[in-house]
Amino acid sequence: MKKLVLIPIILFAFVVKAQQLPQYTQYMFNQYAFNPAYAGVNKYWEGTSMNRYQWVGGIVDAPRTFTLSAHGPLKNENIGLGGYVYTDIVGPTRRIGFQASFTYHIRLTENMKMSFGLSGGFNEWLLDADKITTYHPDDFYFSNGLLKSFDPDAKFGIWLYHPDWYFGASLGQLFHNKLSFLATQTNSESYMEDHFYFTGGYKFRIGEDWGIEPTMLLKMGLPAPVKFDLGVRGIYKETVWLGFGMRTQDALTTWVGYKYRDMVTIGYAYDITLTKLKSYTRGTHEIMLGVKFGKTDPQPIDKPSLE
Repeated sequence: MKKLVLIPIILFAFVVKAQQLPQYTQYMFNQYAFNPAYAGVNKYWEGTSMNRYQWVGGIVDAPRTFTLSAHGPLKNENIGLGGYVYTDIVGPTRRIGFQASFTYHIRLTENMKMSFGLSGGFNEWLLDADKITTYHPDDFYFSNGLLKSFDPDAKFGIWLYHPDWYFGASLGQLFHNKLSFLATQTNSESYMEDHFYFTGGYKFRIGEDWGIEPTMLLKMGLPAPVKFDLGVRGIYKETVWLGFGMRTQDALTTWVGYKYRDMVTIGYAYDITLTKLKSYTRGTHEIMLGVKFGKTDPQPIDKPSLE
């Protein structure tokens, strides 16, 4: 059934030029999705699946995001490889993408390294015109069923890391592509903006069993408003954790996780919406599953070894 309520979502995404890439509450466990330089930071391969259901319970066709990534080092531990696939669904639009990456690590000091990563791939934008109610029923642009735009994409990032802390910066959507859904379309005002990400974290150890880790993620997709994620989690025996945080102009966040036998990580996050949408939604759910395989790393979860 055609949904008039979806028109504001399209205008928001393509005309107002809001941030165009997916967001995650458990970003600290999905760093590779933002920054290709993270591949090979740890001495093992890891795969991560993230499933996010935003604004559930009241908004028709609310955003849904599904990602799957895998990355790790080669025998030459200065080199890391990785791959990332995702789909992001917002109303009548669907974005499907894939990228593969190459990363090189260099030692700066005995306890600190830096890596540089570059990824490349493609994006396919799909627009289901059957879900859009237009002012003119015979509108040419929305009478073609499923509209598509297929474009190359790339990201570049750097990652500075130490056994106790890390800092990363990356730039996404390097090609700045314009979206053209029709072969006859010669001009488009819809294009992919540059997106900048800056992330960091520090782990404070309290005795042998406890740790506290504050983290941050700054997202810039101008001219959209800058978004800032702040969070902190308490960790017990590197196995169980509970975290709280906030995302500016958006939500309060909380998350919990468990690591089983140093191989499987399970996490769940819940966002409490603070915007005017709070009257129409019961919040946002996010489920994370991580699997570690290959050579094990003596360092705690998410804390890279420099040996």
